[in-house]
Amino acid sequence: MQEVKQALISVYDKIGLEEFARGLSELGIKIISTGGTAKFLREKGIPAEEINEVTQFPEILGGRVKTLHPAIHAGILARRDNAADMETLAEHRISTIDLVVVNLYPFREAVAKPGVTLEEALENIDIGGQTLLRAAAKNFRAVGVVVNPDRYENVLSELRATGCLRERTREELALEAFAHASAYDLAIHEYLEEVHRDKSEGASPFPLILQPTYRKSKDLIYGENPHQRGALYDEIGVKRVPGVAFARQLHGKEISFNNLADLDAGWDLLREFEEPTVAIIKHQNPCGVACGKGLPETYRKAYTCDPTSAYGGVIVVNRPLDETTAKEIAPVFFEVIIATGYEAGALETLKGKKNLRILEFPAGEEGGQGTTWQLMQISGGMLVQEKDAILIRREEMKVVTRKKPSEEELEDLIFAWKVAKHVKSNAISLAKGKQTVGIGAGQMSRIDSLDFAVRKAGERANGSVLASDGFFPFPDSIHRAAEAGVTAIIQPGGSIRDGEVIKAADEHGIAMVVTGIRHFKH
Repeated sequence: MQEVKQALISVYDKIGLEEFARGLSELGIKIISTGGTAKFLREKGIPAEEINEVTQFPEILGGRVKTLHPAIHAGILARRDNAADMETLAEHRISTIDLVVVNLYPFREAVAKPGVTLEEALENIDIGGQTLLRAAAKNFRAVGVVVNPDRYENVLSELRATGCLRERTREELALEAFAHASAYDLAIHEYLEEVHRDKSEGASPFPLILQPTYRKSKDLIYGENPHQRGALYDEIGVKRVPGVAFARQLHGKEISFNNLADLDAGWDLLREFEEPTVAIIKHQNPCGVACGKGLPETYRKAYTCDPTSAYGGVIVVNRPLDETTAKEIAPVFFEVIIATGYEAGALETLKGKKNLRILEFPAGEEGGQGTTWQLMQISGGMLVQEKDAILIRREEMKVVTRKKPSEEELEDLIFAWKVAKHVKSNAISLAKGKQTVGIGAGQMSRIDSLDFAVRKAGERANGSVLASDGFFPFPDSIHRAAEAGVTAIIQPGGSIRDGEVIKAADEHGIAMVVTGIRHFKH
């Protein structure tokens, strides 16, 4: 194994550096470093030789050129088992560099700041650091490269044991370095492409090359089914978006693939509402949604929509959960609950359920529009679309029937429309008093979805309003809605039989509003 005699340290993030560098120095490992890092180490009493003392050449161009020198890169790239390489080092009096510790200028953080200019962004593109880590990673058979401060302890422990790094360790470090370099380049590409699109009138919003990048957060117990393996990855693009992937688990057994899929569906739905709202999700469909003034009442309204389907589902709440609501939730079997926070009494109550997974939205991440693109993998490629983030406004809705909806019906129509947007198509949502009373999801015909929603609602369908995510191809659904007691309908419109559909609504005295917007969700 290759003994580590000399290390190059050049880092922006100095977390954990003092202890790590001191440990290297105590092992007799010589440290060479760039200006800012060298100054930091010397202030801590750790000896470090500056790069310009090694290269006999000063930093130039305001620090843009520091480590880009043969005296540095030859020491990293030389193959220790290649006689010609080692003779070249000896001829030019260049020492080998056995460990490279580098992390890069914080480009993502820099461009995420409001009002950042292109010039500021360009100055935060790391060149020397990227070159160092790529050179060291390429020559991992002889050189260790550390880009993650979380690795310091393990690396130091191995060096203390043997004075060397195992080849397996060096290979793992190199893989991490190349992944880090790739993600860094992607962040630059994403930012500059966005700048270019903003300057190009009529340019497609979709990038020419799509390179989504994610970092594995954890392995999951399994995927959609026990025979499928699964994992959770965090998005690490330039603009990290809020989302369930960053939620914090406070209690319960390990979160599953299906739990996370259901939580994401519920989180997406609740972003439509500003008032206190509770959604119960099963198989990525809502089986009960309600808005209210207080959470206990709101939870009861959501649960009573479909208690049978709610069993084993997940609860999503857009407010901190209080103890009273927690006590109402506790007797029912739910897989997961997620809220924006928990009162102490609420958390204590829910923790009494051993297997209930309790999660909390990260601070400030329960709102916002979420990810910009939606991706769906198909064999041989990827489908990409903009997220369906459009919201209906009252002034955009058009009443097409003789009867106009009342103010109360209008509020319920908007509520039902928001819910239907998050139900698998063909989607029908029945609502009354900002509470779903019946939901029909994922049927191959719209009238089948309607029949399912009506059956779930039972007598509660009488006096309810109806939202449909797509137009009605025939008036048969209107006749069925009338039989159930529906008083108002909201739908996109656009069918070649719109006239017949509107006529049927008039015949039954049903108010109908069209939006001109479709919300299919496959």
